[in-house]
Amino acid sequence: QVQLVESGGGLVQAGGSLRLSCAASGSIFFINAMGWYRQAPGKQRELVATITRGGTTTYYASVKGRFTISGDNARNTVYLQMNSLKPEDTAVYYCNVNSPGGNYWGRGTQVTVSA
Repeated sequence: QVQLVESGGGLVQAGGSLRLSCAASGSIFFINAMGWYRQAPGKQRELVATITRGGTTTYYASVKGRFTISGDNARNTVYLQMNSLKPEDTAVYYCNVNSPGGNYWGRGTQVTVSA
């Protein structure tokens, strides 16, 4: 089994920062890419950012320049540094891991940005 443990969510005022972490453990021997998705109430889950094993990153347009994704291949961990947060960033943030063995999701961590 594969476990993804997320941390770092919380409540922050607009303009503030949060850092999310996600560590993958268990029966996972190779990771192609890791990423973060989010889902706001009444909306579909959407991509926030991804990073490949080689370090190539992709960002959703609305977070470019504000969020930074990084990874630690040795620790199977991915981070999301979120700066200049806006109320519209409020959502449950989910960690995703893509490996040859499958696609895995964390349980999610709530991020709430107050105006």
